[in-house]
Amino acid sequence: MEFTFASADMERLYTDLGFDGGFGRDIVRAYRKCMQQVRSAVNEKDLYAFRSRRFERLKGKRGHQHSLRLNDQWRLIVEIRKGSPNNALRIAGIEDYH
Repeated sequence: MEFTFASADMERLYTDLGFDGGFGRDIVRAYRKCMQQVRSAVNEKDLYAFRSRRFERLKGKRGHQHSLRLNDQWRLIVEIRKGSPNNALRIAGIEDYH
């Protein structure tokens, strides 16, 4: 699946193994594993197959975004870019839901 990054930090977290972006080692590891799954998906429907990630649409003002679970507390926030081939994702950030 094609994807882009909303910030340079999210891209660097994906490409630079020495960069942690201020997150703990376990969050960085979960982020990189999740990104491998995103990369292997053909389209957003494949993301639903990764049940442990709990891919879901957000509500309210964030209705244009979706989240993927990194662990019990942290989520990867993504936006689906409609109209692009296979609806490419925009990686918006990592957020603490608690």
